[in-house]
Amino acid sequence: MADELGLVEQVRALGAGQVGSVELVERSLARIAERADLGAFRVVRADAARAEAEEADRRLKAGERLPLLGVPVAVKDDTDVAGETTPFAVQGDHRPAEEDAEQVRRLRAAGAIVVGKTTTCEVGLWPFSESEGFGKARNPWNPDFTPGGSSGGSAAAVAAGMVAAAVGSDGAGSIRIPAAWSGLVGIKPQRGRISGYPITDPFHGITVWGPIARSVADAALLLDVLTGSREEDAYRLDPPVTPFAEAARRDPGRLRIAVSFKTAFGVSGRLDPEIRRAVERLARRLTSLGHKVFPADPDYGLVGLGLIPRGTAGVADRLDAMPNPRPEPRTAVEARIGRTAGRRLLPLARRMDPRLRHRAGRIFEVADVVLTPTTAKLPLRVGAFDGKGYRATQSGVAAACPYAWPWNVLGWPGMSVPAGLSASGLPIGAQLLGHDSDEATLISLAAQLEAVEGWTGRRPASGPSR
Repeated sequence: MADELGLVEQVRALGAGQVGSVELVERSLARIAERADLGAFRVVRADAARAEAEEADRRLKAGERLPLLGVPVAVKDDTDVAGETTPFAVQGDHRPAEEDAEQVRRLRAAGAIVVGKTTTCEVGLWPFSESEGFGKARNPWNPDFTPGGSSGGSAAAVAAGMVAAAVGSDGAGSIRIPAAWSGLVGIKPQRGRISGYPITDPFHGITVWGPIARSVADAALLLDVLTGSREEDAYRLDPPVTPFAEAARRDPGRLRIAVSFKTAFGVSGRLDPEIRRAVERLARRLTSLGHKVFPADPDYGLVGLGLIPRGTAGVADRLDAMPNPRPEPRTAVEARIGRTAGRRLLPLARRMDPRLRHRAGRIFEVADVVLTPTTAKLPLRVGAFDGKGYRATQSGVAAACPYAWPWNVLGWPGMSVPAGLSASGLPIGAQLLGHDSDEATLISLAAQLEAVEGWTGRRPASGPSR
């Protein structure tokens, strides 16, 4: 079935004339409609996507080939798509964007067709994708639970087979958490790898965009398409010497892998025993593949002081740039903290960066990769924080998701891969963490794991459950 093909397989089938872009887009739109109960999309570009698919088929028939020509994908609703609004789940007097964000420009340049914008939470604050104004995204594995956040709509769309891959953003785990809770692969790239233009310093350096997909090869291909800097960006990187898609086909060699269950200073919460067992099982699997696997913890230091000013100031920045925003009360509290304290403490947070990276980076004197849980808890129930205030929500989500955000402060790449299912049938994720600009090692290792774990064959029930 065309809707079961991965991103790489769709590109291959389109190039061979075995399927057309119109067929792929129609199947994507049909699946979106069939699983509307999941609330994965905030807006669907049905007419525009159909027209773009017809044009893609003409180009394919004429012999043109591009990395994603004719392939349907989705983007998160924090990203500008020309002609569509970008509310980022906040109610307000939003106007349609006049131009595509750089990520969307690159998708279009590669020939991809954006079928819609996916559901998130207000300003990307939480590990769930729910808001008062724009609905709730639900998990295809069990719609009573969240697919995660804040890129939960993107994860739900991929897990339910609406698209083969989608773009998310990650400021404190917002790609990796939904990937973990939806049984997918999610890559948080190195800071500066992907331009966020017209946002030149997204959340003051903690937020990056990246791929969510079912397979490592699909995620690597999408990462290649999205990769690139602009002169206006606060953080810029040279293009990788070797495409990430090649890293997905390369043996990683024998690696030193540190297994860590330690959380950063100031974060409390208990690790679910099922998640611990799943990560320990994956560690044993890595040992059987020939890697040197051993317990060791990064020294995080006061890494939280690098997150809070950036996060709160970033929320204030996004709200202040919106026309007449009407945020939920807890979002308003976060923005108020950002305006009064976050912006004032930003210079201190930036000055701390070299010391924090030096301390945490000492782990790479003995290890090539760090393996941790992606989350401390299994997926949360939809609506678990309805009516909760700022403090209760912050406390609850910090306990559920303490493992991902330190790497946003450090700016280094991280990746979540499937680690199995809980006894209740909910997905569990494990996190692979790498050193500066070393996405390729994580991708090669994840691809090796995928070959023996077979997670691409694990899929949720195909139809609506209610």
